[in-house]
Amino acid sequence: MTSMDTAHPIVPLRILLVEDDDDHAELTAVALESHDDRHQAIRAHDGAEALDVLYQRGDHAGAPRPDLILLDLNLPRVGGLEVLAAVKQDESLREIPIVVLTTSDAESDRVRAYRYHANSYLVKPVDFPKFESMIHELGNYWARWNHRP
Repeated sequence: MTSMDTAHPIVPLRILLVEDDDDHAELTAVALESHDDRHQAIRAHDGAEALDVLYQRGDHAGAPRPDLILLDLNLPRVGGLEVLAAVKQDESLREIPIVVLTTSDAESDRVRAYRYHANSYLVKPVDFPKFESMIHELGNYWARWNHRP
């Protein structure tokens, strides 16, 4: 471990992964675990379930508050932008960072996400090694360098 690693150790994260595609969710979970197996990922299969986790409703009563939300945009039931807007309008949740993690590279999606106060917008690379590298860098930023409130 380098002196930089000692000065800035990785702080394990509780991550709410909001992803309807099972393959994308599995790839993300594998990449997060390979970054640091202490990260805890909670998966929501759609936007409605994400809101249930965040508001600790139904089957998610008592769910831990996430440190970070990885949010797909194209979700069934409640869309990603609706989840983003709801979280950022709620005083009790708005400080949770939200990283939009999507396949959409459309400028209109990026603009809308930032208008709803996304903290970051990442387009999923098709190539798994590039995707894994992106998730590692994401993990380093949020778990090592970022200072949470």
